Amino acid sequence: MLFRGLSFRVEGGRALSLEGANGSGKTSLLRMLAGFLAPADGAIRVGDVTDGEERGKLVGWLGHHDAVKPQMSVRENLDFFARLHGSDTGDALDALGLARLAELPGQYLSAGQKKRVALARLKLTKRPLWLMDEPLASLDAAGKRIAADLVAAHCAAGGIAVVATHEPLGVDCDRLVLA
Repeated sequence: MLFRGLSFRVEGGRALSLEGANGSGKTSLLRMLAGFLAPADGAIRVGDVTDGEERGKLVGWLGHHDAVKPQMSVRENLDFFARLHGSDTGDALDALGLARLAELPGQYLSAGQKKRVALARLKLTKRPLWLMDEPLASLDAAGKRIAADLVAAHCAAGGIAVVATHEPLGVDCDRLVLA
């Protein structure tokens, strides 16, 4: 058992920083919120939605794996998600500082550049609840600022971000420390 008696609430327009040592349950909690795992007891609710599969339709996910197809360009990787979610690739390329890399195949990207692509993909989802697992890993100072700005803009538009992290997010947020 990772945790017992855990209860928290995140209002629209807010971010929650999930903090704790490796193995404390941060990623497992994100997976439960997303509907990938069912809690052993209790309930998870997003608005009026309690069903894990239905809840998943509200979630934009950023996990540990970058999911960048190596043979496709940055633009091609993002175009797929833009079409899927009715978004504009150009906005995401610009917001994440990827415009100059748009035609570069994914296999040539650094870890930080792949993380920016993953963040751009999250932006394209237009989902109200963002669940982010270590979004600042591999990013340089400029990338971390871009990520913080992205989370802040999502929350300013009424969205919610729940972020598992080992470092400060760089945005005003509530904190939940898992022991």
